[in-house]
Amino acid sequence: MNGERDILGIWAGDGGEGAKYWLGVLTEIKNRGVEDVCIAVCDGLEGLPEAITTVWEQSTVQTCVIHLIRYAPRQHWDELSRDLKPVYTAPTEAAAREQFGEFEAKWATKYPAIGRLWRNAWAEFTPFLDCDAEIRRLSVRPTRSNPSTPATDARCGHAAISRTMPRR
Repeated sequence: MNGERDILGIWAGDGGEGAKYWLGVLTEIKNRGVEDVCIAVCDGLEGLPEAITTVWEQSTVQTCVIHLIRYAPRQHWDELSRDLKPVYTAPTEAAAREQFGEFEAKWATKYPAIGRLWRNAWAEFTPFLDCDAEIRRLSVRPTRSNPSTPATDARCGHAAISRTMPRR
């Protein structure tokens, strides 16, 4: 492991991509040489965590923070992200729950569903709390920056540069 990220492929489905589809994609990636995935950060697609852990048994599956705030109006995303930071930077799960209580108290009136969404996704959101601080920082960082890597930008002719990746 050398700490670099790169695109392993682009799969275009027919719009009905479910867990079975992604199990095939992940198996293909493993067959091409990816021996282990330590942490997989993904959306809440039903069955995807099981597909990941079927292919890489030891993998930790983490729900992406953005997928837990994306149903709120965009105008509040920055404030929601700022208010959630104490939750995902908490030193323990107990501290994260306490911080979430404060977050929910602030937002429950405006967005009552956000508390239910987070409580329902809590088990998928908190595995990162067992990781070192640097890994936690990387696995939960909410960012709207370009998710592609500089290598992909060069291949595709994109002018945008990801703020999270240095140019190679």
